[in-house]
Amino acid sequence: MWCWIPAFAGTRPLSIHCGHQPPIIATFTDVSFDNQGGHRQPRSVALKVSSSENLLLNSLSDEDFAVIRSSLSCTSLRKGQVLLEAQAKIETLYFVEAGVVSFHEVLDDGTRVGVGIIGFEGLTGWSVLLGCERSPHEATVAIGGGAALCISAEALLAACRARPRLNTLLLLYVQSFVTQMGRTISSNLNDRLERRLARWLLMNHDRLEGDEIALTHEQLGVMLGVRRATVTDTLHILEGEHLIRSMRGRIIIRDRPRLVDFAGNAYGAAEEAYSRLIAPFPKLRA
Repeated sequence: MWCWIPAFAGTRPLSIHCGHQPPIIATFTDVSFDNQGGHRQPRSVALKVSSSENLLLNSLSDEDFAVIRSSLSCTSLRKGQVLLEAQAKIETLYFVEAGVVSFHEVLDDGTRVGVGIIGFEGLTGWSVLLGCERSPHEATVAIGGGAALCISAEALLAACRARPRLNTLLLLYVQSFVTQMGRTISSNLNDRLERRLARWLLMNHDRLEGDEIALTHEQLGVMLGVRRATVTDTLHILEGEHLIRSMRGRIIIRDRPRLVDFAGNAYGAAEEAYSRLIAPFPKLRA
C-alpha cells in the first residue's frame, strides 16, 4: 500500500511504500531545511505501513520482523547525505527501500574510492553484526529521492540475540556484500575500464526503477578510482556500442542484455549470491 505523507511547513509531500505484513506503525523522520537553507531539528511523524520495499526485511519471517518492527522508523534519503562516516561509531542502521547508497574507502589524504553499493536489497552498518562497533567505510546516498527504514544498533543487536534466525539471515546478507566487494577487487585488477564501468552501471540499474541513472561523471570517477575526464572517454565507448546514452548528470541504459554481455564475468556474482542466500534479485541478467 502506498502511504502519502502530508506536507509540513518547509517540506514536500513524500510517497513511501514501506513496512511489512502484518500492518505496523512506523515513524517518519522529517529532516527539512528552513527558507535560508539551515537545518531544522528532526521531527517524528506517525506513519502506518503495510509492507516493506526492502528485500531483506521482506525475507524475514513474521515472527522475526515482529521483534524489530516497533524499533523501525522511516526516513527520507537525500543525494549526498552521509549515513555513516568512516571509522565512526555505528549508532543507526538503514534498511534502504528506494535509492542507492555508495560505500567508500577513505584514504589518509582524503581520497574516496568506491568499494560497493546497496539499494532496496541492503543494509548499512552491518559491521556491528560482526562485533565491530565502528564502520571501516563511509556510506553516502548516491541517488536520492528514496527512503529507508532505520533502527538503532542497540535495538537490532538485541533482536539478533533474541532471534537466531534473524541473526543468521543478516549474516548471510553480510556474506553477499563481501562477495560484491571481492568482485570489485577482482574487476579492478583484471578488467578493462569500460567493462568495469559497465558493471557499475548495471549494479545501479539493478536498484532503480526504469532505465535512467542519475549519476554524475564525478560520482562514477569515485566508483572507478579514475579522473572525471577518463569517465567521459569511457562512457563514449559504451555509447559507441549503443549500450547507453550519456547526458549531463544522468545515463540512460539503452540495451541491458548487451550491456550484461559486455560486462562479462565482472557482473553477476554478487547478485547471484544474494539470490541464492536470501531472495531472488529482480533484474539479474534481465
